[in-house]
Amino acid sequence: MNLLEQQLHYPFGDALPASGATLDVAPGVKWIRMALPFALDHINLWLLRDEIDDPDRPGEKIQGWTVVDCCISREESKAQWEAIFESELEGLPVLRVLVTHMHPDHIGLAYWLCERWTTATHVCRLWISATDYHSARIASQSTTGFGGESAARFFGSHGLVDPEAIGKIRDRTSYYPGMVPAMPASYVRIMDGKTVRIGGRDWRCISGYGHAPEHIALHCEQTGTLISGDMVLPRISTNVSVYDMEPESNALTLFLESIDKFLPLDQDTLVLPSHGKPFRGLHTRIGQLHDHHRDRLAEVMQACQAAPCSAADILPIMFPRKLDLHQTTFAMGEAVAHLHALWFQEKLTRRLNSDGIYRFSSV
Repeated sequence: MNLLEQQLHYPFGDALPASGATLDVAPGVKWIRMALPFALDHINLWLLRDEIDDPDRPGEKIQGWTVVDCCISREESKAQWEAIFESELEGLPVLRVLVTHMHPDHIGLAYWLCERWTTATHVCRLWISATDYHSARIASQSTTGFGGESAARFFGSHGLVDPEAIGKIRDRTSYYPGMVPAMPASYVRIMDGKTVRIGGRDWRCISGYGHAPEHIALHCEQTGTLISGDMVLPRISTNVSVYDMEPESNALTLFLESIDKFLPLDQDTLVLPSHGKPFRGLHTRIGQLHDHHRDRLAEVMQACQAAPCSAADILPIMFPRKLDLHQTTFAMGEAVAHLHALWFQEKLTRRLNSDGIYRFSSV
């Protein structure tokens, strides 16, 4: 546990759900942990006890579960879900699938889950923000933002000129569809400030930006529980990137403004993150994230004062460890996000040089 983590409280200690099993973490909330084939090797998913009106029996309820987030589409993940269906659902169905945002580890199996639990009398629907639903549909049918020629040109314009890396990015034309092969044909829209009634309790939707197009976290005041998705993580900082689809975005500023929307919640809120362990100390963690990005911005500013810098130039400053290609693309996006934050603050100027690379200099 690092020094920052020591400022947080982990109410379940080192306990983790076993593969194909769950842990109870709050009233009506079960914690699932599934493996990922990346450096970030797991994702937390949630089962919420639920009920809906029975259309055939007025006044009666159908008991079941809401799934929050899904994991990427692969046979190992499906097998884990089937084990959970067998042992953890108390013989009840999944009634709906709610997804915090469109990244593959969160939405990859949404289509499969909705199909798996749709019956002749009940449609198991996807609940998600409109922006992320449509972003996922586009990405599952193209290479936008995750690989292909457009991504290669974008990263090249920010200084990533290694031929092998650029070639692999250009050839990575099925990155997103490989993990999100299909999307449900319809969905229920969730929006900031709206409430979703789950299991007799109200969960308020809180939108967040900078990490995903329209990320939705869920807060239940009655139980003091926040499903934070990727917006607030206890051990690592959320990836905040600029990509070719929106090449001049101010993602970092949007993210920092978004996490401040959680400050009205109680410091002792039980935070259920998508990666890491459930924790208490929400305000403390928000402060840590602001401090982290303030320090990174200071490092970037110092580098650009010494000499004009591209995003690739500041990678060793922001990420001194060795990175694989998967990590490098995320790191490049994050480097651009930090440069753009200072550029939008008019602390840096940006110039497209004769070699086709953007470089940033102090004003």
